Amino acid sequence: MSDADLPKVDLTDRSVYATWITSTIRYSDLDPNGHVNNGAINAFFEEGRVGFRNERMSSLGADILSGFAIVKFTVEYKKTLFYPGEVDSGIVITRIGNTSYVLGQGIFQGDDCIAHAEVVTVFLGPEGKKATPLSDNMKQILKGATA
Repeated sequence: MSDADLPKVDLTDRSVYATWITSTIRYSDLDPNGHVNNGAINAFFEEGRVGFRNERMSSLGADILSGFAIVKFTVEYKKTLFYPGEVDSGIVITRIGNTSYVLGQGIFQGDDCIAHAEVVTVFLGPEGKKATPLSDNMKQILKGATA
């Protein structure tokens, strides 16, 4: 499956996501207006990415949380989120390149999309100094998380 073969996905649609984690909203996540702040929502996105790597990439080795760099993070906040409660963070792969891949992410409370993001991630390899081609094994793992 090449990049051109990956379907366009609606990141506000809960059904497109391949991997999920649930996070608890903390009181400390609130802004002065009583809303969950954007920094906390971005932390939910990060928890989703870490959960994705732990779930989908663990076969690639124990140091799978290293070797990647985010080069672009674009988010759209759709709805207000309040304490207390939980959110679900979904991940889907929307593009696979030679040295990078793009994650689509969504933060949901029930069926409501609170925010969605696109994250361009580059693989830096073991040295962590320059973009390195994704292995065939890694590409297969990523293809398993497409819509």
